[in-house]
Amino acid sequence: MALDVREVPREGGGPKAAPRPRREITTAFVVSRIAVLAVAAAILLYAVPPLVAAESWVSLALLGAVSAAIAYLYLTRRFIPAKYLVPGTVFLIAFQVFPVVYTVTTAFTNFGDGHRGDKAAAVTAIETGSVRQTPGSPEYAMTVALRGDELVFLLVDPKTKQVRLGDAKGLSPLAGAQVGVTGKVLAAPGLTVLKAPEAAARGQEISALAVPTGDGVIKANGLSRAVEGKAALVYDAGCDCVRGNGDTWTADESQGFFVNAKGEHLAQGWQVGVGLDNFARVLTNPTISGYFAGVFGWNLVFALASVLGTFALGMSVALALHHPRMRGTRFYRIALILPYAMPAFAMLLVWRDMFNRDFGLINQLLGANVDWLGETATARFGVILVNLWLGFPYMFLVTTGALQAIPRELTEAAAIDGATPWKAFRRVTLPLLLVALTPLLISSFAYNFNNFNAIALTTEGGPFPADNPQVGGTDLLITYTFRLAFGAGGAQFGFAAAVSVFIFTIVAVISAVAFRRTRKQEEVYA
Repeated sequence: MALDVREVPREGGGPKAAPRPRREITTAFVVSRIAVLAVAAAILLYAVPPLVAAESWVSLALLGAVSAAIAYLYLTRRFIPAKYLVPGTVFLIAFQVFPVVYTVTTAFTNFGDGHRGDKAAAVTAIETGSVRQTPGSPEYAMTVALRGDELVFLLVDPKTKQVRLGDAKGLSPLAGAQVGVTGKVLAAPGLTVLKAPEAAARGQEISALAVPTGDGVIKANGLSRAVEGKAALVYDAGCDCVRGNGDTWTADESQGFFVNAKGEHLAQGWQVGVGLDNFARVLTNPTISGYFAGVFGWNLVFALASVLGTFALGMSVALALHHPRMRGTRFYRIALILPYAMPAFAMLLVWRDMFNRDFGLINQLLGANVDWLGETATARFGVILVNLWLGFPYMFLVTTGALQAIPRELTEAAAIDGATPWKAFRRVTLPLLLVALTPLLISSFAYNFNNFNAIALTTEGGPFPADNPQVGGTDLLITYTFRLAFGAGGAQFGFAAAVSVFIFTIVAVISAVAFRRTRKQEEVYA
């Protein structure tokens, strides 16, 4: 995609002038420019309708300004470096900066199950969720349809057989509808009748829709019936509270839910900022902080053992195949990278079955009766062994590539100076390998520090002590966090984000120290 710059002599007679460069735009550059413009236009066409429907004028103006800037940049011959920097910058912001910023901001909120929307949505959910059928009220045959993008109910009165349309505003008559013998509306003018699978896929929207009437609301009862009822809980804007069932729940704006005099709160709340509460919970809650140090210690051991073990084994195999007298290296290399080529999640499940006490392959081969995953020590050894088997092919590949870049003359010179093979390896080969591979080792450490699959798919964090089902013997911080934030108490995204910030800080500090030592090492062997 580079520009083809050629020197063209000046035409005409007279003394020769200095050659002037001429830029010829290559086909690859034109294709890439068209591709960027096409992607920008597609995003613009896709995003404009929902932004207009939501009346999000600020976002719409920002989208238009960015699209105009991209069009100007790629339709002009100027700003050549920016044409290459802009796509990379956009991807960096979209896939790196935005997720980090979003995670950090979420850590200061109570976002999670029951606290996903605003207060108005919470009030609507509380009232519609408490609707109970009014005694003696009719049961309507219901058909779900779409009016544009809006979900509506087509209700057939059981007495008059009249079809009415129900939406969030109320009931209205519907003319020209075709009703089948079962009471289901087959077609209606201006509407798209949903088939059963399509309606089932939108079950949450159907359950949330409430059609107001004079005496209450009409709610769906399944996918083909609807009933009229009244809300047992009603919001009172005068006291900013919810009344019903002989009790009153007052809004607590600091926590984002309605709470009564007994301290009980309704399940449905709204999202608010909670400041440092999530971080304080990690440090002060005894069920979390009491086990944090132990889990963190094992997490460090697991990550270090995985990195050092895979590096040592991969380097040893790479050195053996790098020897000039070694034959059949191509066959061995293909065989050794098979674990790396297989799906990791499938192999983790296979290893879990191999560790089974009763019918596992390992006990059968050893003639033993070891409960590998039932004891903390053997379970930890097992997950490190599995990670070693999965990870050493990668280290073998990168070490093989690094060895190719080390001149053999260096080791030969060391041998001429009287160095033994071990001393030549320790003084020459290993330092040069570490200079090239230390960044990869640091990234491997960061990956294994948060290696969720290796634990979740083999031991599931266990074994668990009888008195504490929350933290297991092989739990990493990431699996421990997942169980606390997404366990029986529902999803707590704000709390999970706070713990993620802690984990990110720990890994960032360790990586920064390691990279600093790497730079000193590079200066020594430069």
